[in-house]
Amino acid sequence: MKLTKAGQQYFRRLDSRVHRAKLSLRRDSFSNGREEQMLAEYVAGLLPSRHSRTAVDIGAGDGVRSSNTYALFLNGWRGVGIEFDSRKFVKLARAYKYFPEVYACRNRVTPDNIVPLLRSYEVPAGFSVLSLDIDGNDYWVLRSILAEFRPQLIVTEINEKIPPPIRFVVKYDPNFQLRHHFFGYSMSVLSDLCCEFGYAILALEYNNAFLAPKELVGERALDALDAYTSGYLDRPDRKEKFSLNFDMERIYSLAGPEAVEFLRTFYKKFAGEFYLGLDENFMSQVLRRDQPD
Repeated sequence: MKLTKAGQQYFRRLDSRVHRAKLSLRRDSFSNGREEQMLAEYVAGLLPSRHSRTAVDIGAGDGVRSSNTYALFLNGWRGVGIEFDSRKFVKLARAYKYFPEVYACRNRVTPDNIVPLLRSYEVPAGFSVLSLDIDGNDYWVLRSILAEFRPQLIVTEINEKIPPPIRFVVKYDPNFQLRHHFFGYSMSVLSDLCCEFGYAILALEYNNAFLAPKELVGERALDALDAYTSGYLDRPDRKEKFSLNFDMERIYSLAGPEAVEFLRTFYKKFAGEFYLGLDENFMSQVLRRDQPD
């Protein structure tokens, strides 16, 4: 006997509720560390009660493991997860099938396509949460988003090995491939981007920075050095969690110009593929000039 449409919808809703209940019972957190809990605290403490409850996850992976947004979707949020890797995308689509207002998108995100892509999913200009982790062109994609949208909370991966006041950014490369310690951008460059677009740093959780518009953050704002020191450098388990960073330890004993030269030598095989310096104004001008069209 065929099920009626109403019956099919009932069993889909029942399957979704059972799935959510199982996940709630078996897990402590979906994110790598405390990112999920920190986001929940910031949502509760900073966002207005009538915020959009919309999340965008760029570099969503399989949607569940190491996810900063899956807990939000479990709690009824709407949104979109974007992932280019075909194997991960299959799992992402499967994970999102229980959420009628959450969409899985397979796309290689670029500074040029991200704004029309988000608009195609009717993401509001002031959407609630952005999670960005694409292991390469993060700076350029974030810059494009902030030029057109104003997400209320942002979690974005930085290159945690490079301390303030060093400014480091990998040049935009549409075919970028992650290489040893060579990816992304430094904390000081993120701080400069915040100043340009009216954001403030809330915290750094090892290699994930939390941002929000200045008007929401108020006195909770941290400068780049304080956030970096408390969120990464002085964490007692840093060397254990990031054991592969052992060959960058020397940089923390060097003054600014010496640290820049250390990095220039360290990255010499990638010469011409990155921006590196100390001067905020010069670096900001260069990055604005070289933003991909």
